[in-house]
Order: sequence, then C-alpha cells, then structure tokens
Amino acid sequence: MRPDIAFLENFASASCPAGFLTVDLPNRVAEQARKRWRGDETFASRFRRFCDYELMIRLPRFLMPLVAGCVITILQVLMAVALLAPEEPINERYSALVQHDSYWFMNIIDRGYQTIIPPIDHKVMEVSNVAFFPAYPAFAVLLRNVFNVSTGTALLITAQLAAWGFWTYLFLFCRRWKVAPSLQICGTLLILANPAAFFLVAAYSESLFLMALLGFIYWSTTEGRTAKALAATHGLVMSATRIVGIVCAAFPLVRSAFQTGWRGLLKPRKWFRENEAAVGLTVVAACGGIVFFVLCQLRWGHWDLYMRTQAAGWGIVPDYLAVFRPETYRWLVPALNNPTEASQLSMTLGALLLVAIAVCELVPAIRRCAGLPLRAGIYFCAATIYYLSVSGVACVDMESMLRYEFSAYVLIVLALLNFLRQFRTPPVWLRAFGAAAVAFVSAAGLCLQGWYVWNFTRGHWVA
Repeated sequence: MRPDIAFLENFASASCPAGFLTVDLPNRVAEQARKRWRGDETFASRFRRFCDYELMIRLPRFLMPLVAGCVITILQVLMAVALLAPEEPINERYSALVQHDSYWFMNIIDRGYQTIIPPIDHKVMEVSNVAFFPAYPAFAVLLRNVFNVSTGTALLITAQLAAWGFWTYLFLFCRRWKVAPSLQICGTLLILANPAAFFLVAAYSESLFLMALLGFIYWSTTEGRTAKALAATHGLVMSATRIVGIVCAAFPLVRSAFQTGWRGLLKPRKWFRENEAAVGLTVVAACGGIVFFVLCQLRWGHWDLYMRTQAAGWGIVPDYLAVFRPETYRWLVPALNNPTEASQLSMTLGALLLVAIAVCELVPAIRRCAGLPLRAGIYFCAATIYYLSVSGVACVDMESMLRYEFSAYVLIVLALLNFLRQFRTPPVWLRAFGAAAVAFVSAAGLCLQGWYVWNFTRGHWVA
C-alpha cells in the first residue's frame, strides 16, 4: 500500500467513529477534491452552478454547426449573386434574387392582407393577396423596421438567415447521430446540388419553413422543458409559414406511436393519456396555421379564404387521388427551357425515392431498427409534403412541383443519414463507388441549378 494512504488510514482509524470508513478512502479523498473544484467553479458564476468551464465545453457543440451552416449559406449567395446574376452593380445583382412570388410577399408587407369577397378570378395582388401564409412576411417586416432596409432586402435577409439556421440544424443532427464526416459531406452535397436548392437564399419561404421544420424535429426529440418550449416555437413558425406545416405538426404523435407500438392505438384514451406531452406539442405547433384561419374567419367571414384565393387566382383545385393515378407520372427527360416538364419529372423522382426508402426500411437483410421511430416521423413529414403538394398542383400540370418537392427531398436525405450511419464501414471499392456516384449526381445537379439560377435572376419562371 502507498505510504501516504496507509498514514491516512491509521490516522482516521484513531480519530473517526467506527463505521465511518465504510467508503474506500481514496474515493473519499477524490470526492473531497471534486467538492473543492465545484467550489472553485462558483467563482466564475453562482447561477445554477453554471461556469465558464461548462460554457467552454458546450459551445463547440453548437459552434461548428453554426460555422459550417454560415459558410454554405454564403457560398450559395455568392454562387447566385457573383457568378450567375446579371452583370449589374452589386446591389442590383443581389436584388435579382427577388422574383415572382417575392413580389406578393412585398405587397403583403407594404399593404397588409387585402381582398374582396369572393376573391378575384385572376392574379391581381392589389385586389386579392391572401394567398400566402403570414410567418415569412412577418419576420421580414421585423427586420425591415429594425435595420431600416428596403422590403426586398428584408425578404432576402430573412430567407438567408433562415437558410443559415436550416444548415445549422442539419449539422446538429449529424453531430447528435455521430455521422461520419464522409457521410456528412455526401449528404450536404446531395442537398446543395438539388436544382431547387437556390430557393433557400432567394426571397421565398422555403428556407424559413425548412429551418422551422428541422428545428421542430430537433428540439421535440430532446429532453427538457426548454427543449419542448423551443420545439413549440419552431412548430408555430412552421405551421404559420406553409399550410403543410399544420400536418407536419403531428411528427411527435407519429414518433410516439412507433415507440410505444401501434397496438396501443386500439385504446385511444389510454394512449392519449400516456402520450399527452406529444399530443400537447402537436396541438401547439399546429396553432400557427390555425390562428391564420381564425383571423380570416374574423375579418372576412371565411376561414378558408386562403384556399379560395388559390382556387380563384391560380386555379388550384386539389385532387387527392392524383398520386394514385399512373398517368400523373411523367418519365421523359425534360427540355432545359421547359420548367413545367422539370417539375413533372421531379414529382416522379420523388415517388421513386419514397418507394426506395420503404424498401430499405422493410427488407430484413438491410433494415435497421435503431432510430426507426425518429425516421418514421421524418418519413411521415416527407410523405405529407409530397402528397399534399402533388394533390395541389396536379390540376396545373405539376407547376412548381420542383420547388415543393425540395422540402420532401431534404427530409429523405436527413433520414438516410440516420439510416446509413448504423452500418459498418464498407469496403474500399464500395466507398469509392458511392463517392463517385455522389460526385456525378452533385455535378449534374449543380449544372442544372446554375441554369435555373441564371434564368430566375433574369425574371424567367422556374418553379
């Protein structure tokens, strides 16, 4: 025995009551040292024993995803503004990302929601503009008033800050799941090279919706009251940005159903009592869109005025069986100058991706049960976005489906990262083949995206 420990034991046996030394002395000494260290920690801060040391440990968890998200967002903006926008002064090149639907958001910000009853039967924003959900213009108004910038610039800054948040949440998921760096790079490239990815930094609501959706999923799968409050906040923004967000608010319910088993739903009262936290979070998250409908009812007497305006101005008449009709799917390679054909093909590719995911999750040889409840919730959101988007634009030849399908595509890639991380490191030849495939798809996607950005920034319709 070490001489110092022997001395302490002899001293303690002579001076301490019997039974006091039931704990191993070295452990007792170590515990006293830890207590002294905790006392030193309170020197930095006495608020709930939170100190600079703990802050230094926790910061890197968020710092690296924040930095990576910022870098990718800046690269997206630079690619669009510096490389592909019209050769004009820099402020006009930047403003070229304000096109088409952006003007409707500008009109809502400048004039508020205005309409006649019934809505006008063609697109005239000065008469009927209740065709977009309020969260995106509301955040843009806040930025415009705080920084005293133009409406178009406020819309762009809002979208690009949301894009930063979206990429940050993507990398936070990768950090939480301990996804290999090579797999993170592949996932990032697959999203970044999607032909519709540039809408993340344009004056559209896609980035805000995706940021809120990923934040809702991230915080709703985190323990703690603060996490649940953040999840509810993200859910409110999500459902107030896009109508499909109201249905995506059911993510906690789907996840809980897979965690506890579907048999529990045979006794709905008991199931709801056991999962009241998930039920409450779903209800609160859906309130962003529900409040918009309530305001429409109070002001104009029609809670469904958004749908009425879409039907009158855009000819949107939902066809909820379109996804089940074979003639809905198009298989021909689209012409570069025909964005409608590109949207039609993207609808077909989206269906193939969902089928491929189902095969991967159901085939016993490759299925992975770990993380399945989480992935099931993500698949639910992706399938909901895809199904409702197809149902909405089937009557207009799938116009804009290229943009609508992008959100579902992002969720599929996110779920795939969670799925693939569970496999052992594949052989070198398989990794080389996968890297080559991702590089080829990314190069083709970036080229196509560049063509679409070139057209979009010159006022041509893309999606």
